Amino acid sequence: MATAMSTPVGLLFWFVLLVAAAAEAAGEAVGPKVPAIYVFGDSTVDVGNNNYLPETRAKVDFRPYGIDLPHSRPTGRFSNGFNAIDFISSHLGFKRSPPPFLSLKHKSVRRILYGFQGVNFASGGSGILDSTGDSISMSTQIKNFNAHRSNMTARIGKGAAARLLSRSLFFISTGSNDLFAFSNKNNSPNVTEKAIQLIADMASKYTEHIEALHGLGARKFGISDISLLGCCPSSRALHPMGECISELNEVAMRMNKATEALLTVLSSRLPGFIYSFGRTFNLLSNIISNPGHLEVKSACCGGGSFNGEENCSPNSKLCGNRNGYLFWDMVHPTQATSKLAGSIFYNGPAHLVGPLNLKQLVQG
Repeated sequence: MATAMSTPVGLLFWFVLLVAAAAEAAGEAVGPKVPAIYVFGDSTVDVGNNNYLPETRAKVDFRPYGIDLPHSRPTGRFSNGFNAIDFISSHLGFKRSPPPFLSLKHKSVRRILYGFQGVNFASGGSGILDSTGDSISMSTQIKNFNAHRSNMTARIGKGAAARLLSRSLFFISTGSNDLFAFSNKNNSPNVTEKAIQLIADMASKYTEHIEALHGLGARKFGISDISLLGCCPSSRALHPMGECISELNEVAMRMNKATEALLTVLSSRLPGFIYSFGRTFNLLSNIISNPGHLEVKSACCGGGSFNGEENCSPNSKLCGNRNGYLFWDMVHPTQATSKLAGSIFYNGPAHLVGPLNLKQLVQG
């Protein structure tokens, strides 16, 4: 497994507090820093779209999911509370993150356009490839965005819509499910010719997705990499010694390098294209290498070895201190981890987010 620049986890949490204090001291303007946020991807940023998909297996519309949200109500977030896009939205000056697209189906266009500043199209279980998962594919998410864009253009005019979209943030977090599916299908995540071909296919399709969004008016992109998949509780449960599966981490790292490469190419080829690339792989490497008192191996909710063999369910026994755990269930982070990630995405150092962090991106 590759070694990232190491920072003690305690210092990372202090960094988050210092960021907030510095922003307050600097008197940052109150109010949204971008007109809207449009979100695409998988369960790491889904805020409830899958609640409206009766056929999908990737659904968390039951407690204890959401136990730390207001009223302890499950919302379809794959967490005990808020996820990374919620905290990113807060940093960008929004009172709440954009609502799930499918929740707006029966609401007025005026409310979609003016009551909410952006829309979340993400769907848990989806991937970069259309063949991954049984949820809303990235291709369909982009089609849904295009339908929303058409409605908006019809109401406010082509020029106004184009200006709004060019200044908005388009945030994407996807790719993990493609690699998990590959690993499960091949009974090994080793870097073989099949894995190399998979990465090439994913990079090609990812390029298509970003180009499609750019063609629809997107200019400012926030991209999350694929995290340390081999160290999540479900992976540790498969290892005879309970260690990280280094081969799966290697494949994830290679895909992340391919993503960085394609973003560099796109930034030189697509007019107005600028981006921020969040390195959660490095962030989790830092934390797991220097956990302090944080539990980084077992999930807070689940069953079996490391709580990584059984899904979190209403009958699962919860950990006592959810803020003291890196993972909420067998693959997803806790609210506390997502809060840290959101702060890093917004104002983090270059080895964790670059070439711009989101604060720099939206100011450009």
